[in-house]
Amino acid sequence: MVAKLNRIKFSITLLCVALFSACSSNQEQHNVLSDQEKSEGWALLFDGSTMKGWHVFNKGNMPSAWLADSGKLICNPHAKNVKHGDLVTDAAYENYDLSFDWKISKAGNSGLFINVQERPEFGATFVTGPEYQLLDDRNVEPDYLKNLSHKAASIFGVIPDTSKTMPQSGDWNRSRIVQKNGKVTFWLNGVQTVTADFKSDEWKKAVAASSMVKYPSYALAVKGHIALQDWTSGVSFRDIKIKEL
Repeated sequence: MVAKLNRIKFSITLLCVALFSACSSNQEQHNVLSDQEKSEGWALLFDGSTMKGWHVFNKGNMPSAWLADSGKLICNPHAKNVKHGDLVTDAAYENYDLSFDWKISKAGNSGLFINVQERPEFGATFVTGPEYQLLDDRNVEPDYLKNLSHKAASIFGVIPDTSKTMPQSGDWNRSRIVQKNGKVTFWLNGVQTVTADFKSDEWKKAVAASSMVKYPSYALAVKGHIALQDWTSGVSFRDIKIKEL
């Protein structure tokens, strides 16, 4: 009888191990590239465990509100005794396909900037870089979204997102930006949200009619750093990868 019970226990153990292995193998991996992605020329901008390749805008490498934690690149806007500021890539990019996952706190507001120029005379990333708006649309004040250029996946303040897409609140969202020869397209969770040509008269008119007109160097460059915004809300990123075109 004891031997029979032991065989049953052993069988149950094997079953549990098999189920655990199956679940583990099905778990989605993050901050890694597949062999196909590598062959296509993709590169990780965040390795999942270090801040390599990033620094605080106009400040260089120093302790900041940004940290790599549990496979996520996190900004804690309430962190003390560290430097607060937007985080920028060490490298500058011009023609590329950029993909990234992001999750923001309830009613949170942040952004990702492209074509950022990093020089002492520019006090902030938004002075030069167009912003892919990151927002918890579902929980912000309704009046804020009366202007659709405040909506998630808009070019903040300039080009509205008129699509019906809305980011998942409190969960991960996937965004994509493609820029080539000054023409840019944004996506959110597989839906195209805006497109613009930074060299066109239509774009210049849109900027002139927006609040960004007060910044004379805004969106003049079509090559620059990618920046993540340290704003008033906690935000996390993962799977940040780029393919230069």
